Amino acid sequence: VQTNKKIMQQPQDVSILNSFDFTAIEEMDPSLAEGHRIMYEREVPFELRIQDSNTGPQEVGTLEAIKVKVLGLGDESNPQNLRIELTSENDLFFHYTYSVEEEGFKNLQENQKLMIEFHEFPHILIKMLNSCIKEPHSFLAVFIMQRDGKARLDFIQNIEYKFIELLSCDFMGSPEETVRQHIAYRYNSVKSKLALMQARLQDINALVKIKNPSLLLQLQKNPTQAP
Repeated sequence: VQTNKKIMQQPQDVSILNSFDFTAIEEMDPSLAEGHRIMYEREVPFELRIQDSNTGPQEVGTLEAIKVKVLGLGDESNPQNLRIELTSENDLFFHYTYSVEEEGFKNLQENQKLMIEFHEFPHILIKMLNSCIKEPHSFLAVFIMQRDGKARLDFIQNIEYKFIELLSCDFMGSPEETVRQHIAYRYNSVKSKLALMQARLQDINALVKIKNPSLLLQLQKNPTQAP
């Protein structure tokens, strides 16, 4: 009977240690308020440049990891809207947005001679973003910001003897209220996740205390050292 009891306890112990469910927290993300779903969310190396109206953009910018969130509205095979949000862990007030629907994409398609349809656009964007992560010397993401809040993201390929511009997207700095909502969400998200982890730590303490009290004392005395 004791053996069976131990076997029954093991899955329960594992679930206590491993199960973090942040779904309820993530559903509060203001990015999802209009019904969008997250298609991609990663930090991507960007070269940030500031453009002055008189002198033009900087020749060389600063390299920074920018969190890129690609969001789609509607069916994946036939999206109604595509939105890209850019944020930074170094600057909570850095928040830029690009939004396009099928009609607006036709202008982009014509002006930049793109040989893809709107439903293929998210996949191509994600592919280029991943290329900037995996092959940073060959694929560059250059983000040029103007003083009036307008910005442009250029995807550039370095083919040794020449730089080729693959795609450009026009961004806009988000309104102050949007920025405030996102900062509040990020703050509350971290706070809520910390509370969940602290509760989990208490569960683990209680588990170790029952099974091996001397180990718990060791961990509390030397938390950074293995026993």
